Amino acid sequence: MLGAPESLDSWFRESGTTDGGTNCKASDLEEAVALREAIYLLVTARLASESYDEGALSLVNRAASMPSAIPQLTPAGCRIEATPQQALSSVARDAIDILGGVDMPLLKECANPECTQIYIDRSRGGRREWCAMDPCGNKIKAAAYRARKRAGKSASAATRP
Repeated sequence: MLGAPESLDSWFRESGTTDGGTNCKASDLEEAVALREAIYLLVTARLASESYDEGALSLVNRAASMPSAIPQLTPAGCRIEATPQQALSSVARDAIDILGGVDMPLLKECANPECTQIYIDRSRGGRREWCAMDPCGNKIKAAAYRARKRAGKSASAATRP
């Protein structure tokens, strides 16, 4: 979904990493995509109980070593301004906190085979299967419902004289 520097700016704001525009450039977008892929490699390795990819580990640690976004107290409340590098450092630090912290056992991958989303399952009993009901959960549940309906129709047709 990160197709342009403006979409990275939007993602930083929507994710709460920053409150203002970071004025991302194409090179920042390339760094963000590389960081995203490195984090994904580390997460999937951890979920599979495999060793970390050294290149991915190095990239995430290097990004985290840069200064991160700094919250500022204003009369209106908290405001976070950051350069693209500071925002990426904050993202890398968040990934490290999750992968090395108490939330790691709660990480799951969406059960929809067409989805690659990873999420933290804080549901009661830890039995959540999808990244979100819309669209993944609804899509899988609707497909299962249609399959049950088809199976029911074919079973009733087989019992007719």
